[in-house]
Amino acid sequence: MGTSLPSLVLEVYGPISLLLLGLGGVVIAMLGALIPAGWAARARTATVLRTE
Repeated sequence: MGTSLPSLVLEVYGPISLLLLGLGGVVIAMLGALIPAGWAARARTATVLRTE
């Protein structure tokens, strides 16, 4: 990589850990989007538009 840092400093997470962290981020993002979307789907249109 062209740096003088040891690999122990640069390679903090392994490939499996990076994959799990990425998937965890996607799950959290989906939950964060689905909760308000579920509320908006159940609410009346005028109420949803007023809260925008």
